Amino acid sequence: MKSSTFHFSLAAVLAAAAACVSVARAAEPAQLLAGYSAQAGAAAAAQRGRQLFASRHGREWSCASCHGAVPTQAGKHASTGKPIAALAPAFNPERFTDPAKADKWFRRNCRDVLGRECSAAEKADVLAWLMSLRP
Repeated sequence: MKSSTFHFSLAAVLAAAAACVSVARAAEPAQLLAGYSAQAGAAAAAQRGRQLFASRHGREWSCASCHGAVPTQAGKHASTGKPIAALAPAFNPERFTDPAKADKWFRRNCRDVLGRECSAAEKADVLAWLMSLRP
């Protein structure tokens, strides 16, 4: 009997822990921005973010190649044509709410655009610019 009580209690604890983890993963874009800025050791600059987003950096694509010059509407992947939802958080509230997903896409897209991973300062700058876009 004690064994089943323990399993029930352990199951309840594990379920509660899983709920806490999923809540901890949810974030606001401002929280991600604060984290990237802290990692960079400097405040983000939206103007630098806009420039990074629009420039090709000596490569075939810029961020705008897929997300649009002003990423407030849906874009499409430059080579596959796959639709991409609006990137600016004010136009797509799901954007930048999952830190793991944001890091995954920054990693992939920065490699395509810059040929390397973005620095924390570059992530902060781009996110600051995207957050400045309002309806």
